[in-house]
Amino acid sequence: MRIAETLNEGLKREYSVHIPAATLAAKVDAQLGKVAGQVKMPGFRPGKVPLNLVRKMHGAQLRSEALQAAVEESMTQLIAEHALRPAMQPEIKLDAPPAEGADVDFTVTVEVLPTIDAPQIEGLKLEKLVVAPGDAEIDAAVARLAAQQKSFEAAPAKHEAATGDVVIMDYEGRADGELFDGGKGEGMRIELGSGGLIPGFEEQLVGIKAGEARTVNVTFPDDYNVAYLKGRDAVFAVTATTIETAKPVVVDDELAKGLGIDSLDALKEILKDQVDAELRSLTRTHMKRKLLDALAASHDFAVPESMVNAEFDQIWQQVSAEGGDSTDEDRAEYRRIAERRVRLGLLLSEIGQNNGVNVTQAEMNRLIGQEAARYPGQQAQVVKYFQETPMAAAQLRAPLYEDKVVDFLLGKAEVTERTVTRDELQAEIESDDETPGAHVHGPDCGHDHAHDHDHDHAPAKPKKATKAKAAPVDEPVAEAAPKAAKAKKAAAEPVAEAAPAADAAPKPKRAKKAADAG
Repeated sequence: MRIAETLNEGLKREYSVHIPAATLAAKVDAQLGKVAGQVKMPGFRPGKVPLNLVRKMHGAQLRSEALQAAVEESMTQLIAEHALRPAMQPEIKLDAPPAEGADVDFTVTVEVLPTIDAPQIEGLKLEKLVVAPGDAEIDAAVARLAAQQKSFEAAPAKHEAATGDVVIMDYEGRADGELFDGGKGEGMRIELGSGGLIPGFEEQLVGIKAGEARTVNVTFPDDYNVAYLKGRDAVFAVTATTIETAKPVVVDDELAKGLGIDSLDALKEILKDQVDAELRSLTRTHMKRKLLDALAASHDFAVPESMVNAEFDQIWQQVSAEGGDSTDEDRAEYRRIAERRVRLGLLLSEIGQNNGVNVTQAEMNRLIGQEAARYPGQQAQVVKYFQETPMAAAQLRAPLYEDKVVDFLLGKAEVTERTVTRDELQAEIESDDETPGAHVHGPDCGHDHAHDHDHDHAPAKPKKATKAKAAPVDEPVAEAAPKAAKAKKAAAEPVAEAAPAADAAPKPKRAKKAADAG
C-alpha cells in the first residue's frame, strides 16, 4: 500500500492511495478458504466444493468485500500516519472502476479540524443581571395561571360577540372570486383579541351574533407562508354558529384545590419557586450570550468549509420551511452565522477537552435511562440502541456537556451582579441580535466525521420567520450534532420568549432542588 500527499492547503488535504492487486488477491484468497467450508452444491459433500467453483460463484462479492476492507485499512493508516483530525467524513473517489487482477488507485479528499492556539479564558469579565421574584411577580403568575383555567359557556341568543369571547364559525374564502385551496372550513373556534387570525379578521367579527352571516375583507400579509396568497386580497363569507363567553375565574383556595394544591398560599409558594427558576434561567441565558460574545471577539481562526456548508444547509432548510427571507443578502447573513457557530463550537470543544470537562458514565447512564423512560415497554431496546450507536449517544450527551463547558467558563469569569426588573432583563436578551448560537464541533460531537398540500389556508395568522441574526445561543452547544438555527425569533429564544414556567400547572415543591442544580 502506498500513500502520497498531493494537496496541503489551509485545512484541505488530498492524498493518492495505491493498493496493489496482490494485496486484494490475498484478501480474496483468505476469504475464499473460509467461504468454501460453508458452501453447499449438489453433487458435492458440504465443504468439499472445489475452490474454482466457489470462486466462480462468489468471486465478485469477495472482491468487493476485499476492496472495501483494503480501503478501510488504508484510511486508518492514512489518518494515523498523518495525524489527521477529519472535520467531516473524507471523500473517496476511485481513479478507475476496479477490475479483477488490477491495482486499485483512489483519491482521498478531506478537511481537517484547525489547530487552535490555547484559548484565552483568563480575565473574562461578565455582568450577571439578577431579578428578585417579588409579590408582583407571584401575583402576575397566579393571574396568568387563573386565566389558563377559564372555561367558556354558550352566550344568550342575542349576545353580541366582544373581545375575549369565543366565536365558532363556518367560513369560505375567495381570492379574485376563486375559492382557494384550504379556504373553506367548519366549526373553527377563535377567541376574539387573541391575534390568532390574519390582521383585520377578528376585528370584523366583533358584534356578530349566533346565526349571523358576515363578509370579512382582508389582505394576506406579504410574509404569509403560502406563496400564491402573499399580499392578495381575500373575501371570507363567515357564519357564526355559536358565541361563547368566559366564565369568571376567582383567585382563591378553590382555584388552588382545583389544581391539586391545598390552598392559595401553597400555590403561591410553588409558583414562587417556579418563577425563581425561570428568572435564573433568563439570567443564565444572558450570561451565556455575553460569554460567547467575549470568546468570539478574542478568537479568530480558519474553520472547515465543509462544516460551515453543513451548518448553513441546515439553517437555510429551516428558514425556507418557515417562509423566511431568501435574498442574496439574507443568504450571506445566514452563512456568516453558520461560520460563527462552527468557530465558537470548535473553540468550546477545545476548551472542554483542554480542561478535562467530561460527562461521566454515571451521568450518561442517567441520560439514557431518562430517554428510555419515554418509551414504556421498549426501555431495553432504547438502552441497547444508545449503547451500540455512538453517534446517537453523543447527541444525547450534548446538552449536558454543553452545560458543563459553560459552567466551567462562568466559574472562571469575574462576575459582577446588577439587580434589574424582568422587563429589563428580557430587553437585554432580545437586544442581542448579533449573538448567533453555537455548537461544539469536535472529534466526539456526534457528526459523521471519520410543499405537500395537506393543510388548510384558513385565515389563521402565519408564523413569521425573522432573521437568524437573532438565532439561539441557548441550544445544545457542547458535542452537539448540528441543529437548524431557528429562524422564528420566538422559537429561537426558548427561555427568553417562551411562556413563563409559572404559567403552567404548578410542579411539586420537591422539584426545586433540580431547578437549583440547573
